[in-house]
Amino acid sequence: MSEFTPTRSVVLELKDERRAMQEGYVFLDEKCLLLAGEMLRELERYAGLQRAFLAGWDAAVTALQRAVARHGLDGLQVYPPADLGAATLRRVPRTLMGVALQEAEFAVDPVPTPPSVERSPEAEACRRAFRQLFVHAAPLAAVAGNLTRLEQEYRRAVRRARALQDVLLPELDHVLYDIETRLEELEQEDAIWMRHGK
Repeated sequence: MSEFTPTRSVVLELKDERRAMQEGYVFLDEKCLLLAGEMLRELERYAGLQRAFLAGWDAAVTALQRAVARHGLDGLQVYPPADLGAATLRRVPRTLMGVALQEAEFAVDPVPTPPSVERSPEAEACRRAFRQLFVHAAPLAAVAGNLTRLEQEYRRAVRRARALQDVLLPELDHVLYDIETRLEELEQEDAIWMRHGK
């Protein structure tokens, strides 16, 4: 038996609470669908960005091999690196259902490279290839972060929706059934008492 006093006003309040819970469940269900759709779009973007990054990685490794073949490992280690001091990481934030998402772009402004003792096209190609990896890595990292945050929010919304559907709503239905049954019993007792009382 429930801890509520069986009255019609309690039944009305519990029915209002049940209606609000049902609306909350519908909202969470729709939120899960929107989050899942966004995750699919982000996964598609991630796959494309990953392909570009891996192609850039392969190009950088090939350029590194050629530069090492030309200068040797010791010679390449003292080759001046690219100056990324003027590089910027531009982020564009956005939100979806309260989830913070972002897009990122790594912009490298042309800066004169430091002079080298033994300048070569292989070493310059290696420098450019590894600098280009930053350009590919920034949006890839942003999308990976988006996917992580979307997954966390999706799991949280699914847990809440399941709690409403599988636990809270059935418990409230049971309480309502108990109170309505008790009210019917009380009304029958009152009707019997009124008949015998006359």
